[in-house]
Amino acid sequence: MRELPVGVFDSGVGGISVLRELVRIMPWEDYFFFGDSANAPYGTKSAERIRELTLARVDYMYRKGIKAIVVACNTATSAAIKPLREIYTTIPVIGIEPAVRPAVMVSEHPRVLVLATPGTVHGEKFQHLIHGFEEKADVTALPCPGLMEFVERGELDSPQLHQFLRELLGPSMKEHVDAVVLGCTHYPFVKKAIQTVVGENVPVLDGSEGTARETRRRLEVEGLLRDSSRTGRVEFEMSSPGKEELCRKLLWG
Repeated sequence: MRELPVGVFDSGVGGISVLRELVRIMPWEDYFFFGDSANAPYGTKSAERIRELTLARVDYMYRKGIKAIVVACNTATSAAIKPLREIYTTIPVIGIEPAVRPAVMVSEHPRVLVLATPGTVHGEKFQHLIHGFEEKADVTALPCPGLMEFVERGELDSPQLHQFLRELLGPSMKEHVDAVVLGCTHYPFVKKAIQTVVGENVPVLDGSEGTARETRRRLEVEGLLRDSSRTGRVEFEMSSPGKEELCRKLLWG
């Protein structure tokens, strides 16, 4: 069992931001990354459709052989993490959530802006998360339809992206913002462009590292960690052809 790869699932290529942290923290493990690029974006679909797609893709990964599943997609986590944990009781199932907790610690009662897909913003799990910090911070969610598509195209620093971000973030940045949270795993790949728009003094946070560390903890608890003296391998599979090279570029630079 411990020799099987860790499965990493995303709606497209964004989950490679989580995979990148997993490889950094556990370079000895093997990984199987599946991106459902044929059905991206998930964030504009209904919760029922997101759940249906996620369960089908994870079932495929499980049958192929994995020792854990990391749902490296905030939207899929929000819609499907509960049924996934009910179905796959013999392996660790790890989801991701926006890094709101560290963001509310940047100052006394900060104003936090969470960038996410519409599917994540309107999901019950996300709403429960931000309501838990109502007394500690002013947390505002900003739906960002269209942003993840820039990453799917490999367009990470174009003039068009910067113009899109200025129009998207401009109204929110007219008021003071203490921290920005990237609530979609695609968004860390355009973090540099986002930082340019919000200003260098505003911390921009994401949940990739925390998810990777939780995955390592769960594998260790279950006795599933491999020999750390070896070098692991990464396998990519996308539901639409031609994305593997972009995956390698995003992972290895």
